[in-house]
Amino acid sequence: MPGKWKLTIAQEFSASHQLRNYCGKCENMHGHNFGVEVVVEGDTLDPEVQYLVDFKTLKGMTKSVLERLDHTHLNEVECFKEINPSSENLAMFIYRNLKAGMPENVSLVEVSVSENNTSKATYWEE
Repeated sequence: MPGKWKLTIAQEFSASHQLRNYCGKCENMHGHNFGVEVVVEGDTLDPEVQYLVDFKTLKGMTKSVLERLDHTHLNEVECFKEINPSSENLAMFIYRNLKAGMPENVSLVEVSVSENNTSKATYWEE
């Protein structure tokens, strides 16, 4: 059985949000420096450079998605006007926006979003 490679990049963005129907402090507007981890995998390396994908490319793709969220009030971003901008929904949003642009030899495995260094939500599709 041939092997595979898995790459992980981490980035951050800052935004405020409030969780509708939460019945607690998080229903009030508050902010986070959200952490984002993107994991990709593949089984074919570039023949010349011998990497799966350039980390710079992966970071650039992620940055372009995060720019839509960075320094916003997430509840006012179009896709979160109806659904809560929870870490779970943020991870799904980022995943789905990254998936279509993945290089041919690379599969998006999962995206994780954390509001702090002790908790994170991870989204993937099977």
